[in-house]
Amino acid sequence: MTDADNLTLDELRVALAPRIASAAVFDGWTSEAVANAAEEAGVDPDVAAYAFRGGAMDMIAAWISEVDARMQGAFDTAELAQLPVRERIRKLVLFRLEQCLGLEESLSRAMAVMAMPQNAGRAVKLGWASADSMWRLAGDTSLDYNYYTKRAILSGVYAATVSVFADDSSDGKSETKAFLDRRLEGIIRFEKFKARVLRPDAERFSVSRFLGRLRYPSA
Repeated sequence: MTDADNLTLDELRVALAPRIASAAVFDGWTSEAVANAAEEAGVDPDVAAYAFRGGAMDMIAAWISEVDARMQGAFDTAELAQLPVRERIRKLVLFRLEQCLGLEESLSRAMAVMAMPQNAGRAVKLGWASADSMWRLAGDTSLDYNYYTKRAILSGVYAATVSVFADDSSDGKSETKAFLDRRLEGIIRFEKFKARVLRPDAERFSVSRFLGRLRYPSA
């Protein structure tokens, strides 16, 4: 049961989100799903309806926030730091996908809602926030352009992997894992290439230095 009297609306949304996601398998991301989740949790249906008055995107956003919170609580940053970066991200992505096992229909419906033109902007922000949560938990502290490129790339990889997961009927979601591994390998190759090209200590061509050597050649 959920003690709604002691929860803020944001907390109530997150508390009800898993039940709404389960109800969405049959009811879709609708007011019926909210009502069923509220009844199951022992929450006043009017309060629950008010909490999700923004409709399907509010429900989906709450579900994503709940998965974010669950992920934060499931991993120890010190233990993750012992792993290669690729393995850190792989573990975090797979953990998130595991929270959706049995809810593939809800996930597919959520993706359809998020793909609607009127929801595209918010969907991008949600994807960015999830990628940011994963990178921070993985130990990324970049503040320069790397901050943006890492999150933009992971957002795309994660969204594509979620799409594969939703339709994956292979044993143990093996097709999803193989797809993810290929995409992560691409990220690592890109990061290595970027590091070689843009590393600050690399010897770079300098026009002023070149002209100076022409004028004052070494003996």
